[in-house]
Amino acid sequence: MKENEPAKGVWPPAATPFHPDLSIDFERYIAHCHALLADGAHGLAVLGTTSEANSLDLGEREVVLERLVAAGIGAEKLLPGTGASSIGDAVRLTRHAASLGARGVLLLPPFYYKGVSDDGLFAFVSELIGRVGKSNLKIYLYNFPQMSGISWSPALVGHLIKSFPKTVVGLKDSSGDVAYMNRLLESYPGFNVFPSSEALLLAAMKKGAAGCISATANTQAGAIRALYDGWQGAEAEALSRAASAVRLLMQKFPLIAGVKAVIAERTKTPDWARVRPPLDPLSPAQRKELVAELSRLEAGAPA
Repeated sequence: MKENEPAKGVWPPAATPFHPDLSIDFERYIAHCHALLADGAHGLAVLGTTSEANSLDLGEREVVLERLVAAGIGAEKLLPGTGASSIGDAVRLTRHAASLGARGVLLLPPFYYKGVSDDGLFAFVSELIGRVGKSNLKIYLYNFPQMSGISWSPALVGHLIKSFPKTVVGLKDSSGDVAYMNRLLESYPGFNVFPSSEALLLAAMKKGAAGCISATANTQAGAIRALYDGWQGAEAEALSRAASAVRLLMQKFPLIAGVKAVIAERTKTPDWARVRPPLDPLSPAQRKELVAELSRLEAGAPA
């Protein structure tokens, strides 16, 4: 993947560890990001939902990117979330990411006001692009209506592609709506669509998807990379079943807390399980159940 090419492949939304005072534990965070890349991730979709980005302030979000680059993770391997309800905040975060040379940004719609029109959302994106004023800016729309309460409609996506063909280049779909994702893939060939679940990856790749941005890539980046690399091979179905089984298990639990519980168990670092309020960590019973079921899956035994 060349520096100026659109993002493709496996891009884990890296989870964020916290100290007891709820400040970011950068030592563990940077180590985790390096480990994800070593495990096969093409890049890192940092500062998204799984990263608890909307529980971080603007300054923290900027420092995260700066610390990652200073730690030797190239900015071209970063696809940070820069969405915000305020256009000024979204512009600030997006301009900062583009100034560092990030591969692109993941942009949630402005998520406070509900029932807004496609024209209003188009105006928001248009204003953001104009204010950021960076020729290297690449925007990947982030569709997660369960959290934002707003969806990037297929018609709006098409309008944005037509109006900003060099800037609006992709979309992460966390809706779980396969029909929506398929409509984008069929309507806009070459537009870089990423499902948010490895359970959807094989079918999506057959329709032209760009890869996968999945919360559970924090726990199985290598397995998802193997599926991405081998989706046309003889083992594709088996690779998909194995990766999907882990995903389907993990999503039985609160996903952010579950991901962090697994990392805590694997690294023998209880602090990794900490989340920022208002989120709650898994209960001891939930954590025990998740770890036991995951161990059985990874050992090849029936759950």
